[in-house]
Amino acid sequence: MTPPFKIPLLQPDSRQGFLHLSLQDEDTPFSWSVQSYTLRGGLQDGVDVVEIYNGKLRLAVLPTRGMGIWKAQCGKRPLGWESPVKQPVHPAFINSQERGGLGWLKGFNEWFVRCGLNSMGAPGMDTVLDYSGNAVDVPLTLHGNIANIPAHAVELEVTETAILLRGEIDETMMFGPALRLKTEIRTDFASGSMTVTDTVTNLGNNPVEHQMLYHINYGAPLLEKGARLLAPFKQVAPRDARSAEGVGDFDHYGPPQVGFVEQAYYFELLGQRGSRETMALLRNAAGDQASLLRFSLNDFPCFTLWKNTAGSADGYVTGLEPATSYPNTRRFEREKGRVLVLGGGESRTTEIRIENLDTKTAVRSAESEIKKLQKRAKPKVSANPLAAYSNVS
Repeated sequence: MTPPFKIPLLQPDSRQGFLHLSLQDEDTPFSWSVQSYTLRGGLQDGVDVVEIYNGKLRLAVLPTRGMGIWKAQCGKRPLGWESPVKQPVHPAFINSQERGGLGWLKGFNEWFVRCGLNSMGAPGMDTVLDYSGNAVDVPLTLHGNIANIPAHAVELEVTETAILLRGEIDETMMFGPALRLKTEIRTDFASGSMTVTDTVTNLGNNPVEHQMLYHINYGAPLLEKGARLLAPFKQVAPRDARSAEGVGDFDHYGPPQVGFVEQAYYFELLGQRGSRETMALLRNAAGDQASLLRFSLNDFPCFTLWKNTAGSADGYVTGLEPATSYPNTRRFEREKGRVLVLGGGESRTTEIRIENLDTKTAVRSAESEIKKLQKRAKPKVSANPLAAYSNVS
């Protein structure tokens, strides 16, 4: 099949089929392929996978798990991490209420996973309206629901220059939020980059709260002793007392350490004038491999760095997390004015680009961009949690 073309991979009330498309031409210096299949056996049973290869970058997208990206590979370098959760877990096997609202973690192993749509962040109590319009307190679970909702529509488009995968997922209920996510994952042929464009729509008539966080997770080989996070910022503060213990090295990484307890740091980033475009770079110790996030602070005004440099078998990982708010409880974030509200029928579109860099020249160029943005303000690093960002009472 010759580009351009579109193929519906999954539609409501349809049967999922196997797809395998590929092209290698003597006149083309690269090959590309797309295939879809369904996993069988154990907790992964029934999980649909769409694998995309653009000639350089490989992505394994999971329509069954909110269109998250399970694994990725750029050239010979794997992206993502080695979670204790070894296979994608079908949402049917996830109980979000487990372990005090931490059940989300039983399926947590993706490279790129969304948190939201109605809530995200730490588990905790919040007040909502019941079916009679009465205010009631209910427990909200870790990072919301979207990662454990299957897509009901998936479409593949291949143009002369790019591969695009689109999906549609609904987080809806009677007498509750009715939100729809439409996502597009685009990668150009022979490129080490991809762009994710998400549109969230309130399908109802009443206003509804909306939160979104991208949990983008890296382990070895990019994460290693001597690896570093670089980003232009006004302010960085530790999330809690445990994080404050490591604030002196918040942007540096050590080797796997058995028994390490996670740390997190909240950033107020700097962006370009006008567009408010910003960036965050994770590079290896040698400075010849890196992954670069580009996004606008208009879309994601908050950024969190998560460090969990535990033993390799326990999940040696760091997370770069652009978001609409910080991953505290929704009640706390609402009090700080950081929870968005979508009116009836209102939509909000965001975009993030991930560039995987594989030369010292490319890494140095990205570092230079960051240094240029940093000139806009003197960076401040707080030794302790700040009340503006964390619930430190």
